[in-house]
Order: sequence, then structure tokens, then C-alpha cells
Amino acid sequence: QVELVESGGGLVQPGGSLRLSCVANGSIASIYSMGWYRQAPGKQRELVASVTSGGVTNYGDSVKGRFTISRDNAKNTMYLQMNSLKPEDTAVYYCNAPLRVRGSFGREWDRNYWGQGTQVTVSS
Repeated sequence: QVELVESGGGLVQPGGSLRLSCVANGSIASIYSMGWYRQAPGKQRELVASVTSGGVTNYGDSVKGRFTISRDNAKNTMYLQMNSLKPEDTAVYYCNAPLRVRGSFGREWDRNYWGQGTQVTVSS
């Protein structure tokens, strides 16, 4: 069973910080780019940040300079450090990763995975 598991969401005051984690569990041959997306009520899901296997990062305009994405390839884990949080950052945050998974008899295949989502609420 391959899955992405997020943690670290919660309630924080404006100006505060949170750190999200996403770990890929299961029989995984390789992980390509990983990314964080978010979806606020009544809005479309949007890209927050992404990071390639080589560490090249990309950020949505609304989070540049405040959020930092990173990954630990040895632990199959991705992080999102969120600083200077604003009420408009309130959303469910989802981890996403295209994975090459390993099955029986040496078979491997690619599949896109999403985490279950973690709620981030920024409010005083």
C-alpha cells in the first residue's frame, strides 16, 4: 500500500508559523517532483510550491518570500515551512507526488498520488 501522509496543520494567529510534513510510505522505487497544493472553501485547488528530485523549487506568487519547500530524499519526506501566515492562507493543504511504485515480480509503474489533506487555519 503506497500512500502520502501529511501532518503539521492547525490553528495559528496571523503572523505565526507552521511546518507541514508529507511522507511517502510503501514500496516506492523513485519519487519525481513533489508539491504542495491548497484549496480554500469555494475556490479551486492551487499550487503552493513544488520541488524536483534535484532540489529545484517553484512557488506560487502569493507565498513567495514567506513559504519554503524542502525535501529529504533519504526519508521520502517533503516539508513546507510557512512563515508570516495570513488569514488568506487558510485552506486544506494537500501533498502531491508522482511516484514510481514497485510491485510483485519486479514490476514497476508510475502513478500520481495525493495525500488526505491537512487543515491550516490562520485566525486571531
